[in-house]
Amino acid sequence: MGLLSLVSLAVLSILVWLWYAPSENQPVIQVGVLHSLSGTMAVSEKPLVNALQLAIEEANATGGINGQKIKAVAVDCRSDPIECAYQAERLITQEEVQALFGCWTSACRKAVKPVVEKYQHLLFYPVQYEGMEQSPNIIYTGAAPNQQIIPAVIWALEKLGTRIYLVGSDYVFPRMANIIIKDLLVAKDAVLVGERYVPLGKSAADELIADIIKQRPDVVLNTLNGDSNISFFRSLAKAGITPDKIPVLSFSIAEVELKAQDTQMMVGHFAAWNYFQSIKSAQNQAFVQRFHARFGQQTVLSDPMEASYIGLHLWVQAAREASSAEPASVQHTILRQSLLAPEGVVSVDRATRHLWKMARIGKARDNGQFEILWDSGRPLEPAPFPSYRRRDEWMQLLQSVEGVSP
Repeated sequence: MGLLSLVSLAVLSILVWLWYAPSENQPVIQVGVLHSLSGTMAVSEKPLVNALQLAIEEANATGGINGQKIKAVAVDCRSDPIECAYQAERLITQEEVQALFGCWTSACRKAVKPVVEKYQHLLFYPVQYEGMEQSPNIIYTGAAPNQQIIPAVIWALEKLGTRIYLVGSDYVFPRMANIIIKDLLVAKDAVLVGERYVPLGKSAADELIADIIKQRPDVVLNTLNGDSNISFFRSLAKAGITPDKIPVLSFSIAEVELKAQDTQMMVGHFAAWNYFQSIKSAQNQAFVQRFHARFGQQTVLSDPMEASYIGLHLWVQAAREASSAEPASVQHTILRQSLLAPEGVVSVDRATRHLWKMARIGKARDNGQFEILWDSGRPLEPAPFPSYRRRDEWMQLLQSVEGVSP
């Protein structure tokens, strides 16, 4: 590591400590923030820390919990599931946090899941994922498959065409998402013309782009995660593959990722989420204004950031209702929580511990935002195990792909 990198790391550590340092020995309620500040997932995960910070500051400004301020203890998961699990256990046992907020990849969430279950703790997980999971110790504030993947694929088949190419990172979420997608292709008489996977953190290979050109799909469905997307879209543009020729519908490209790469490479391509910064509701416009006032007008917001923000506020509501931030107490009240969120009304589903959420599809614009083309019209009930297969069948399929987790 070069001197500049070491200095940058030291500055980051000081800034994080300053943000989270307690004031005047006032009793505080600690929460843990589990996100990657380095590694392949850092570009996506760093902004979620700011979203949590804003929610904590808002909660503290309105009295905290029982008059106690909330203090976040942030750690760097380094885009590594093993490190994430280690840090989760350390936060619970040594820092004595009352809840955990974080993880991005399914590999990290799956590594932390047995930790929070062992200690009867709570994790708020903010990212859309492949489903096939429920835990009494996790609140899933991102989308289940029927709230993102399934409606987006149906929309793509109707609007973009029926010859489909699948590209994804080589771990659980993309492979399981693509099993669901291939089921839909069969049901809709669509054609799978290609399926390729890229190791997480690696650049999209030239042979992948060559194969897309050769197979001439109507649309590419993209489940790449992290900085692999940068090389993928750069290679597409270099090869002359524009959205009018072969559009790409992505499941992990949001406003933050647009800003992190050349926005022009993404203009005209599509993304599926529950939240876009461009939602025109008064609730969302106020949220965007507060965020810009706190972190600068050039910052952008994304679905996982909003899901992190609402997860913290749902936890605060539950702790206030329980008159305690202890995980055992919050467990009794969290399932009763609803919130008028920037994306619209969200509610914790008692049966699945996922949120009722509205699905949306957007088209990337040259200003780094998305034009919303479609929404579900109402919040969708979460179905982490899509009903067209038995749960034991889903679990067998999940076990068949878990061996590829990084």
